[in-house]
Amino acid sequence: MHSILLTGFEPFGGEQTNPSWLAAQQLDGYQLDDEVQIVSRQLSCEFEQSQQQLKTAIAELNPVLVLAIGQAGGRTELCFEKVAINFIDARIADNAGQQPIDKTVVTEGPAAYFTTLPIKAMVNSLKQAGIPAAVSYTAGTYVCNTVFYALMHQLRDTPKVRAGFLHIPYAPEQAIGKSVASMPVDMVVRALKLCLPVALQSSEDMQIAAGTLD
Repeated sequence: MHSILLTGFEPFGGEQTNPSWLAAQQLDGYQLDDEVQIVSRQLSCEFEQSQQQLKTAIAELNPVLVLAIGQAGGRTELCFEKVAINFIDARIADNAGQQPIDKTVVTEGPAAYFTTLPIKAMVNSLKQAGIPAAVSYTAGTYVCNTVFYALMHQLRDTPKVRAGFLHIPYAPEQAIGKSVASMPVDMVVRALKLCLPVALQSSEDMQIAAGTLD
């Protein structure tokens, strides 16, 4: 049985829950087919600890695909990230109290890595199912981007293992009183069930426009 590693984060920034983990947790043990099973792991919202946890999970599972998921309050749709940058500039401290500013994720690492997932095809599959989704070109400068960059750096010599990052909106209960968009966790779970097979089966990404003007 092959494994897909799905990660989500613990709560941070004063929130009581994190929808990235709530969604990933629901899919732990889910079989996409007779040969592929999802294994979910929770990551700490800490710059250093999350990287070590990710490295340990990859070594343990030897996955065929890795998708890290993070909460991005204010996003209005599922955002599949295109690029991870070798840069940290923390607006708030992480859960360990660390707040690195103008630091690199990996010393002397490349400036950026691109996802190896067919994210345009994944987005297209979700739009056809009526689920809001888009390609994003910034994963921020906080722990999400750090995990995304660390993930791609760890797998840089393992091209057969596809990997990437997905940002999701707040869950509805988090958005109360904030005047921001939200998305039910059940919809996120349904989206993952739809797009992960696309990620496995697409040999090349779709050549469709998904850029932005700003």
